[in-house]
Amino acid sequence: MRNLLNFLIRYNYWFLFILLEVICFGLLFRFNNYQKGIYFSSANFLAGKFYEVSGGITSYFHLKSINEELIDRNLLLEEQVTKLENTLRELQLDSSYVSNIEKSSFAGLFTIRKAHVINNSIAMANNYITLNKGTSDGIFPEMGVIDGRGVVGIVYVASPSYSVVISLLNGKSKLSCKIKGNPYSGYLKWEYGDARYAYLKDIPRYAEMNVGDTIITNGHSAVFPEGVMVGTISNIEDSSDGLSSQIQVELAADFGRLSDVRVLSRDGQKEQLELEKMSME
Repeated sequence: MRNLLNFLIRYNYWFLFILLEVICFGLLFRFNNYQKGIYFSSANFLAGKFYEVSGGITSYFHLKSINEELIDRNLLLEEQVTKLENTLRELQLDSSYVSNIEKSSFAGLFTIRKAHVINNSIAMANNYITLNKGTSDGIFPEMGVIDGRGVVGIVYVASPSYSVVISLLNGKSKLSCKIKGNPYSGYLKWEYGDARYAYLKDIPRYAEMNVGDTIITNGHSAVFPEGVMVGTISNIEDSSDGLSSQIQVELAADFGRLSDVRVLSRDGQKEQLELEKMSME
């Protein structure tokens, strides 16, 4: 207490000066309209800048939830398009009109489960992705994994709380797919290197294709339905055997920024896979 009193006594002139300055400014802005207007305009400008910066920061931290909502919305819209197409077919409307409606990836037969990526590699020859959901959440091996852009991979193993996915960026991965609007099918293979590109194999040279064409799943497996986005053609060259084309595909999914994904499962999928394995033994 003694030190505080000594401090106040020692600097009392400064405190008096500051008090008088505050009183002067108060009188100045209170009884002079011009100065009052400048004060309020400056205060509003500073407050506006503050709210602009704080609003930007708040929006940034809400991006994750907004992204999840957009993914769910896209999946819902695809399912609605499929239901509409099926209804039109049942009503036997003009077939040319129905065929113009883009086929959905899910056809109302697949169950969609949310999962979050907790580990992901893109720099190895065989890359894997770990999800925070497992068998207790209904996720099992051989289920397809997608994000809001396209195919991500296939579930390899699963425990009650976690699952590991074979990424498309894996030398063991061979995804059955095709060029949209083209009857020829092949398989997608990643060759160690750039995480943005893979190669579509076994497409004959005489098949019509162009840079920019869309690559989608062909539905020839129990994992993915037909029509799920895979990527777009970025380059076309002749293969070494001279019988097929070397088709470079720019992958739709951004594997360097994977966060929230969706796992697809279909009724009867397990039965189909077991039957196919028995036939190959």
